[in-house]
Amino acid sequence: MPEGPSYEPDWQLPGPNGVPVPGSYGGGDGGAGFEYDEETLRALMHEWNDLANEFEDDLNRAALLQRAQGPGAEYASNGNAERVRASGDALYETLVARAQYCRSMAQRCKTALGKYAATEEASVADLKPTAGSL
Repeated sequence: MPEGPSYEPDWQLPGPNGVPVPGSYGGGDGGAGFEYDEETLRALMHEWNDLANEFEDDLNRAALLQRAQGPGAEYASNGNAERVRASGDALYETLVARAQYCRSMAQRCKTALGKYAATEEASVADLKPTAGSL
């Protein structure tokens, strides 16, 4: 069975000597956290949504497992089919949970973008009154 595209995040590791760069782990102030610029937040939001879409696409395959039937009428075939259906149920639930997690991470990026935009607007508003005084 050919494999589909794999998820390869497009983020950077900390720069030389462990100094965080925009979009890397660490806030630069010695505390734990993430610090991203607007472009990185936007890219992460799209990557999380793309990953959620991939999980949701796989739900159809999991549904096939949930409907598995044994090849014969004997006990072994039916027992095997029951196990496959249980596995399909577990896979389906897991995929739903993973898709929801990815959507929530995308929403966090979107919320951060909103806060980023509000901060930018406030900074521009603060600068406008002083612009005419020179």
